[in-house]
Amino acid sequence: MKDYHINIFYSDEDEGYIADVPDLKNCSAFGETPNEALLQVLAAQKLWLDEARNSNLPIPTPQYRPIIYKAI
Repeated sequence: MKDYHINIFYSDEDEGYIADVPDLKNCSAFGETPNEALLQVLAAQKLWLDEARNSNLPIPTPQYRPIIYKAI
């Protein structure tokens, strides 16, 4: 299985970094640094997937790719 893509960006409004997993609805996290946001979203991703498995919900396959990869 491929890994899920993770976006990390700085939010002026939140004064910190937001990380999200586009393929997993509402899976995101906050950190004061990019690395902290990454660690937090990896933990959120694990919880998201564990909950989906425990609830017998479908788990999306990784499909999101930034536009830069689609041009190649």
